[in-house]
Amino acid sequence: MLRRLHTCATVAALLFSTAGAAQQSDAQQSVAQPPASQQRVDTFSVDFDMLTRGEVRKGGMPEKSSDDFAAFIIDRTLLGVNYKRPGLTARITAQHSGTWGSNETNNFNIYETWVQLKSKNGFFAKVGRQNLSYDDQRIFGADDWAMTAMSHDALKLGYEGHGHKVHVIGAFNQNVKNIEGGTFFTGGLQPYKALQTVWYHYDFTHLPLSASLLFSNIGMQGDVDATANADTCTYQQQIMGTYITCQPKNLKAEAAFYLQKGKDQYGLPISAWMASAKLAYDINSRLNLYGGYDFMSGDENYNVPPKGMIGMMQHKKIHGFSSLYGSHHKFYGAMDFFYVQTYYSGFTPGLQNLYLGTKWKPFDKFTFNASYHYLATAVDIRDASQSLGHELELTASYRLRKEAELSAGYSFMRGTDTMKLLKRTTDNRQLQWAWVMFNVYLGK
Repeated sequence: MLRRLHTCATVAALLFSTAGAAQQSDAQQSVAQPPASQQRVDTFSVDFDMLTRGEVRKGGMPEKSSDDFAAFIIDRTLLGVNYKRPGLTARITAQHSGTWGSNETNNFNIYETWVQLKSKNGFFAKVGRQNLSYDDQRIFGADDWAMTAMSHDALKLGYEGHGHKVHVIGAFNQNVKNIEGGTFFTGGLQPYKALQTVWYHYDFTHLPLSASLLFSNIGMQGDVDATANADTCTYQQQIMGTYITCQPKNLKAEAAFYLQKGKDQYGLPISAWMASAKLAYDINSRLNLYGGYDFMSGDENYNVPPKGMIGMMQHKKIHGFSSLYGSHHKFYGAMDFFYVQTYYSGFTPGLQNLYLGTKWKPFDKFTFNASYHYLATAVDIRDASQSLGHELELTASYRLRKEAELSAGYSFMRGTDTMKLLKRTTDNRQLQWAWVMFNVYLGK
């Protein structure tokens, strides 16, 4: 009997001690854990973007016959990893691009790798390899159409709040072999040696109006001793301007103006400019009409020597505008004859681009776009007219599902004798290009 009572007492003691420990543990947890509203939330996500495009081209390539035919398939894949917690965001994106069946053009690199710190009052700092996209992406843009999206190694400081956005960007590039000494730079991710940029944007509170101001200073490596890799000088050029949008009801108006000053990488002074204007009007929710005009200044006394001959034209100043690091495919015609391909002489006669178009959405998943461009040089051409020709562009896209889209396009250009001269093509001047593209995006 005594043994049984002793056993019961022992069991009871154990139960009380376990219950007490559990209550103490619960109490400690309730003290240690803050309310759910104050708990830190960390998120980790992965996104995937694959773009595959088949193209058929006929005519227009420099130094080639306009009858030359080309067909190929190219692709680009982006794999991104994101990490977020309150006040901190980090991202790394791997990029692969290439031509199907070829080992020569396969390219694998890190497109993005950055960390951003942000305060509750709108100030932030972002450092690392990142894309710089501003306004309509004419000067700085992602250039998503290209198979290698554009990025910069930079530090960005800024503030965003109450309708104001201010970004201050700085970059300094260096060759690995000169880390031990010197500042010689011969090109890499971007051709510039140093970059300083300030961008300000304001959204007006009671008006359908927004405006941006941009100033950028670009330092380019000057003449160098190729054998000694000696840094002799760095030439600075500046670009400054504004971009304005106004959107009252169904009408949207855009305008931009930029000046380019300083010196190019060869030390020649620069005095160039560009201006653009665009109007778009929504007739209804499915039909849109648009039109605009772009002017890019060109180099004076521009000429192209006949094939087989060498030109000896001297330029004392650069008047040809350069759109630097923008999304060039968005402007100046989809066939990319201007500001993607270079002219034979290395200089530019500038460009005038007058265009009209319509965008039609007959049902939710399908969009059709048709546009016409009249193209001309900005300066007179010796022994030739300024007219470059007429370009017609047709595109259509169908969203297969939320994450996948199929699109296609066809462009036709009837070039003039001036176009034939500038591109040094022969035979007829009918240039054609067609493409089909499949894009899949998986992520947030």
